[in-house]
Amino acid sequence: MRVGVSSSGGHLSTIRLRDIAAAGRHHEALAVFRHALRHPEPFLCISSILPSALLSAAALSLSPAAAQLHSLALKSGLLPSDPFVLTALLSAYSRLRLLPLACRLFDEVPSPAAPTSAFNALISGHALAPVSSAAVLALFRLMRREAVPFDDVTLLALLPAAPPAAIPPLHGVAFRAALASVSSVSNCLLSCYSRVGAVDFARQLFDEMPDHRKDLVSWNALISCYAQNGLAHQVLDLFDTMEHSTSVEPDAVTLIGVLSSCACLGAHSIGRKIENYISQKPTFDSNTYLKNALINLHVRCGDLARARKIFDEMPQRTIVSWTAMISGYGMHGHGEEALRFFDKMIEVGIRPDGIAMVSVLSACSHGGMADKGMWYFSSMKTAYGVVPSREHYACVVDLLGRAGQLKEAWKLIESMPVEPDGPIWGALLGACKIHKNVELAELAFEHVIELESTNVGYYVLLSNIYSDVGRLDGVARVRAIMRRRGLKKDPGCSYVDHKGKVHLFMADDHSHPQAKNIYEMVLRLEAMVKNDSEIYENKRKENLPLTGFHSEKLAIAFGLLNTEAGVEIVVIKNLRVCEDCHQFMKTVSQVVNRKFVVRDASRFHHFEGGACSCKDYW
Repeated sequence: MRVGVSSSGGHLSTIRLRDIAAAGRHHEALAVFRHALRHPEPFLCISSILPSALLSAAALSLSPAAAQLHSLALKSGLLPSDPFVLTALLSAYSRLRLLPLACRLFDEVPSPAAPTSAFNALISGHALAPVSSAAVLALFRLMRREAVPFDDVTLLALLPAAPPAAIPPLHGVAFRAALASVSSVSNCLLSCYSRVGAVDFARQLFDEMPDHRKDLVSWNALISCYAQNGLAHQVLDLFDTMEHSTSVEPDAVTLIGVLSSCACLGAHSIGRKIENYISQKPTFDSNTYLKNALINLHVRCGDLARARKIFDEMPQRTIVSWTAMISGYGMHGHGEEALRFFDKMIEVGIRPDGIAMVSVLSACSHGGMADKGMWYFSSMKTAYGVVPSREHYACVVDLLGRAGQLKEAWKLIESMPVEPDGPIWGALLGACKIHKNVELAELAFEHVIELESTNVGYYVLLSNIYSDVGRLDGVARVRAIMRRRGLKKDPGCSYVDHKGKVHLFMADDHSHPQAKNIYEMVLRLEAMVKNDSEIYENKRKENLPLTGFHSEKLAIAFGLLNTEAGVEIVVIKNLRVCEDCHQFMKTVSQVVNRKFVVRDASRFHHFEGGACSCKDYW
């Protein structure tokens, strides 16, 4: 349909409208469209300006406007024959979450006349829906049956919405169509493999990409893949390669992934280097997400003072910033300070969410503040509008259990409005370990392994409870169950960051270059702790490889051998510190007059002068 008669004027209006819409000036674009209809220029075609108007209507969430434009397209005879108008209308309905209308319009297109762009628009629309996997795959299969060619746009819409099992086959389809070599498709595949935890596939794909095609998105995708799957060492190795082997500059996404891995490993010196790099880039230094990542880094590496300094200097703080500090104070055993921070957050007008309330309840638990914790739990719904979730119930069970109120914890579980999950029963089981309650531990264990039968930690916990009370028959029974089910205890390991390198220690591991001196140091320390010099001499006379030392003792010995007197030693451990090692580190801190900061799976322990900040409450 034409609304005028000369060629140049209509062409200029079309370009102008397209540019305005593409620039995001959607109200202006619709005004220009209305003006074009009311005051037609020579040879202006509605088919050339209608797609831009539809894009703007959808961007402004104007469903009635989209419907009016649909009617105009029908009256003008543009549907279903004009592929540009058809695709724009399908995209508009999809963006407006009006998928039934989009599907009805698509079904009116005679088969197999629908163009690739129309399929792409509908696949993209379904990909935005909450449940999309089956629909997008059905559309893609229809596309293949009708021999409609697909392109990189098709795959970029399809892959993120596809179920995990469909990603490798779609990768194969992309490869055969020579589309897997397109950078955007390769990067999308990397992200998809990351999402489903297929780390090896992601790495293989990354390694097969030519170096000139590995852009920042590619590096970020693999870094995120490693970070999201808990492979912190690989993140740091990859970042090192990116820094020294490419010209690709990291962005905020890169640095957040690396900082989270530094926090996980306790690689504080590497994190500090990144912090220095961030401070030299004005755009980075004002990035709230990076500041939050730095707070998390320092909190988890034992440097609360530095985390607080960053927080205090932030011009804008989000709930994530406040929650990171509340959680940090709680992890370090400063429960009262955590609650003061929470009160300040409320005062400045930030409403807590579920994660913030978990941090508050956890701080009360680690600080032995059962009454305050119960007050926050009972008032969180009415005072802050946060409905208690299973995670909150797990915190309260832990809170009551640590305080010795095991019956109250059991009653809470029985009265829950939702079915308790593994962490809730696990919290009760952990409390039974503290208070050596075998009977209740056995009940909690029965429930927890029904829900998480392969979680080795729960088996080890019950075995340790039996061991604490001298029930060797129970220990043997738990070990037999583990053997039958093919379960093995996760090896304990500890990390120490020294001079920019993270040193890993495992129980009875002699692979470290300083192993001989480290084990001799542990023997000397054991002799001092037990006030028995014969321990050291007897072990030396045996002339056998020294065994029986947990990883945190080796880490402490390494720290003492390699740092100056008075320097604080920070150790990161993957499992909960056992009672023997806990007592060892308390005594050694006094004997050698050093402070040890140890992060285990539960919390931080600050050992100094023969005492621990946890007050033996962990």
